[in-house]
Amino acid sequence: MIEKNNEYILDIVGVGYEGEGIAKVDGYPIFIEGAILGEKVKTLIVKVKKNYAYGKLIEVIEKSEQRVEPKCKVYKRCGGCTVQHMSYKKQLDYKFERVKDCMTKIGGLDSSLVEYPIGTENPERYRNKVQLPVGIVNGELSVGFYAPRSHNIINLETCLIQDKVADKVAKLTREWMIKYNISAASIDGVFNKNGLIRHIMIRKGFTTKEIMVVLVSTKKNIPHINEFINEVKNNIDGIKSIILNVNSENTNVILGQECITLWGEDTITDYIESFKFNISPLSFFQVNPVQTEKLYSKALEYAGLTGEETVFDAYCGTGTITLFLSQKAKKVYGVEIIEPAIINARENSRINNIDNAEFFVGKSEEIIPELIEKGIVPEVIVVDPPRKGCDIKLLDSIEKAKPRRIVYVSCDPSTLARDLKILEEKGYRTKIVQPVDMFPHTSHVECVVKMIR
Repeated sequence: MIEKNNEYILDIVGVGYEGEGIAKVDGYPIFIEGAILGEKVKTLIVKVKKNYAYGKLIEVIEKSEQRVEPKCKVYKRCGGCTVQHMSYKKQLDYKFERVKDCMTKIGGLDSSLVEYPIGTENPERYRNKVQLPVGIVNGELSVGFYAPRSHNIINLETCLIQDKVADKVAKLTREWMIKYNISAASIDGVFNKNGLIRHIMIRKGFTTKEIMVVLVSTKKNIPHINEFINEVKNNIDGIKSIILNVNSENTNVILGQECITLWGEDTITDYIESFKFNISPLSFFQVNPVQTEKLYSKALEYAGLTGEETVFDAYCGTGTITLFLSQKAKKVYGVEIIEPAIINARENSRINNIDNAEFFVGKSEEIIPELIEKGIVPEVIVVDPPRKGCDIKLLDSIEKAKPRRIVYVSCDPSTLARDLKILEEKGYRTKIVQPVDMFPHTSHVECVVKMIR
């Protein structure tokens, strides 16, 4: 029997969904973060449950050829890049196996339907957006990332998956707050209602190189804000927008609804292929532009459009996929519950001279049946839901609409597999599941799926 606080030498025989190694003792699984399939490790048991345990990696006794030394100095403390100890090829292998495992065990599908993940040439410095929490930790100001499963902030010097501009903005924000004694809204992970600064957000256009800096505060009035503006203007090349976002609520939601432009423009611009997008602080925009083009191109390919089809785009966000589909569709209807996103989508449609896209605010599972009742029947439905997957009412609506093809874009293989199983039971067949590595060095993987009726 495995006992807590004891050390064991174990063989890693599997991989968990978060990239952790799995050892087994008489069929009892032990999850060990940082261990790689095929290794022999010494582990300290830190938690024992009825059906599984967690171990802490003490020593790698027999090392995998795919193990690499993480470049990040705070890799073991930060909760971001959980698989940076794997070679990039090994990361893709792990994500391939994870998606296949979900499709077979949850979806009841054949693993041969899953293609090998589409990787990237450069798995570093790929993110065009970062949100950094600000807080007091052990009496000192920290600007950085949360440690795993906590609100303890790990101070950022550099982050290898963010653009280098994030390092500079984090540094000058920290220095400005210390110099002028600007208070933080977090003390040792607890919300400080009398504090001011909560987060600093940085966005950078991949094509345009335009930069937006968003200071998230509990109040509108920030002392020495002009000094902050001048620091950003004088030290950040390409700065186009400095914005104050107000969020006074004790919540894990980062951004509030009120944005005040302190200097420059309300938005920055960027491109995906030939499409131009205006990006506000509240806009959703994929964080890896290089891989986004590959993902959307696959979605367009799987839609199989000839120019005669009516297409529904459920969970359309700011209309990025909608605009891609509009190139080859007769008409595209985008639906999104978040009104500011639809305002962005309509503006994005206007600035790209798209006249065959129409957008609606509301729940996809409510708007789409209404469109069908009005006689608008889609040949193709595209869904790109949040991590929790599609609402069952939407899946029922798809069954009633009877589109010839479904294109499902997903950020979670588990909920994707669940929904594919439901759609299979409703008369559809999964033809191909294509993972796309949008988030190198992390356990996350995006997928795009083609289904036919």
